[in-house]
Amino acid sequence: MSKPAWREMGLRENEYNLIKKILGREPNFVELGMFAVMWSEHCSYKNSRAVLKLFPTTGDCVMHGPGENAGVVDIGDGKALVFKIESHNHPSALEPFQGAATGVGGIIRDILCMGARPIALLNSLRFGRLNTGRTKYLFGRVVEGIAFYGNCMGIPTVGGEVYFNDSYEGNPLVNAMCIGIIDHEDLSTGTAAGVGNPVMLVGAKTGRDGIHGATFASVELSEESASQRSSVQVGDPFMEKLLMEACLEMVRTGCIVGMQDLGAAGITGSTSEMAARGNNGMEIELSKVPLREQGMTPYEIMLSESQERMLVVPRKGREEEVQAIFEKWGLEATVIGYVTGDGILRVKNEGETVAEVPAKALTDMCPVYHPDRSEPEYLASAAKAAECLDLSAETDMSEILLKLLSSPSIASKEWVYRQYDHMVRTSTVVCPGSDAAVIRIKGANKAIAAATDGNGRYCYLDPFTGGAIAVAESARNLVCSGARPLALTDCLNFGTPDKPEIYWQFEKVVRGMSEAAKVLGTPVVSGNVSFYNETESGAIFPTPVVGMVGLVEDLNHIRTQGFKDSGDVVLLLGETLPELGASSYLEVVEDLEGGRVPQLDLRLEKAVQETCLEGIRKGLIKSAHDCSDGGIAVALAECCISGGIGAAITLEKRNMSPLEALFSESQSRIIVTCEKSYVDALFKIAEAFGIPSARIGVVGGETLTICFAGEKSNLVELSVNRIEEEYRGAIECLMT
Repeated sequence: MSKPAWREMGLRENEYNLIKKILGREPNFVELGMFAVMWSEHCSYKNSRAVLKLFPTTGDCVMHGPGENAGVVDIGDGKALVFKIESHNHPSALEPFQGAATGVGGIIRDILCMGARPIALLNSLRFGRLNTGRTKYLFGRVVEGIAFYGNCMGIPTVGGEVYFNDSYEGNPLVNAMCIGIIDHEDLSTGTAAGVGNPVMLVGAKTGRDGIHGATFASVELSEESASQRSSVQVGDPFMEKLLMEACLEMVRTGCIVGMQDLGAAGITGSTSEMAARGNNGMEIELSKVPLREQGMTPYEIMLSESQERMLVVPRKGREEEVQAIFEKWGLEATVIGYVTGDGILRVKNEGETVAEVPAKALTDMCPVYHPDRSEPEYLASAAKAAECLDLSAETDMSEILLKLLSSPSIASKEWVYRQYDHMVRTSTVVCPGSDAAVIRIKGANKAIAAATDGNGRYCYLDPFTGGAIAVAESARNLVCSGARPLALTDCLNFGTPDKPEIYWQFEKVVRGMSEAAKVLGTPVVSGNVSFYNETESGAIFPTPVVGMVGLVEDLNHIRTQGFKDSGDVVLLLGETLPELGASSYLEVVEDLEGGRVPQLDLRLEKAVQETCLEGIRKGLIKSAHDCSDGGIAVALAECCISGGIGAAITLEKRNMSPLEALFSESQSRIIVTCEKSYVDALFKIAEAFGIPSARIGVVGGETLTICFAGEKSNLVELSVNRIEEEYRGAIECLMT
């Protein structure tokens, strides 16, 4: 017996009954499809809305928070940053090149429809281990797709992160972030205002690609869902480049009242969302929609997710002005309807009504669920998993450091980012490879810093602390680059929310992130939830990805991680504790994903960041680099590699084993360098902020040596050339 149509489209029985109640009748096939995509998890956030309310979303610099196409923060001088991160996980698992490429295209349009010019791209990627042909294929094609779209658009890809772990086998994570800049007066919103104003479809023609893409993203990956390749869109960055320039020219004329990209749910999503935001309705005529395929039905037209399209609401009487602009750029701009005052989204085809639905029924009236939650059984045993390790055994610390530096998750991602054009537009000041990317604001003595961060292993072992650390590390990376953190966007990647242990992870992560965002003053202004990231073999690690932006208030404050000059003093802000739990050392060397996640004192974290930023602003600090994956030993090696110079480091033992001293991933630590004459001044700043700090070494030579104070033999002694060879060549070696 075949399933009813509503079930085939992914709706639940209670949802179907609610639709009938809202309409006062049975929905027709087109209406049913419209509800199915708009009430999918991907569009409705029905399983996450209640928890997302925990996030702080306001602040002194926030101009627009969640609810618009992207977040907006004020950066002074009449300018604002517009930014957002989103996932394209399921499409990338099936068609990695197009899935990644259209993920980039979609996030660019989210920025564009706010009226902003996109100026930078970042990403956050997760794959299975690089020891299978399938993972290498997915990894390679995703990177190619990102590079293809961004490079063709002329938007630099300036930063990101890449991790490899078994939990992402078969279900990679492809999260794309875009940043735009705008003058305050040009800011647009996705609102259909003004009854009688025309509704125009601009850009590419509509085809059959991507139909039910939103519902496809709201189920687990399986053999059945993998057959839905028609749900993966096909992108054309050359078309989007033209679309971008036409839209920006149109915005500057002041002739539009609202603009929305056609992403998930296509015309259905853009029309209903714009109408609902404006407390209005909309009537559209499908026979006027430019099509690239013959015989498309109203159902297909309404649900198509063809790329490079925007919905525009201009002021009445200025339609020809819009059309002239798009004709100049070789694009179509077609009036397909108008704004109404009755709150109804009315869809006609050749004059016949094929759908008639309250706009807010599609956007606001989906049931909000509160799934059961329970602590996973694995947590208790996982926390104790590292207790049996013998940390006093004789071990070659230099070899361990080399092994960590050559592990794909820590090794240089140069193989990835050299495929990206990160210098186009000539505004990139700090390229990929340091703590954060830095982009100069043209015409001002200011710059923007941006970074993406997240640690799925931490969140698997302690979701609350892991979520908080994701926010803290992202802010720390900005501070190390000389920027004051402003706000964040997030991409929350989890398994199936109907499973109590998954939803428990989700809520705990959000609570941890919220607490950190409040203390660090970085409100959440936009983001994305991606559930159902699992295959028959299980769920991914809970993986919140934080994309954060900050403001460098003076170009002289820009800093990088590399050691600078021989004779400079190396200091540690913060303190190392014996915290090997959940570390990269355990994963890479002991093949163990367990132990207790490093503790995070948010007040200390804030004070360490303020100390570093104050030292940079006063011109005391020459370089800064945070300690994260792999601990202080890996961080020091990265400082040497980036600077092309060695260092002699002496650490206090403090009842720690060499393994703990070198590879503990204690939080709230930053390695800084300064001239010898500035050491006391830096210590005074640290004392004023109440943080521990220590002089740990001196820059110079061609070797990195690390020893314990009072001991003659070195724990680590490696030439910079040797560590650089291991660090830079690891991923390229695996991919050849």
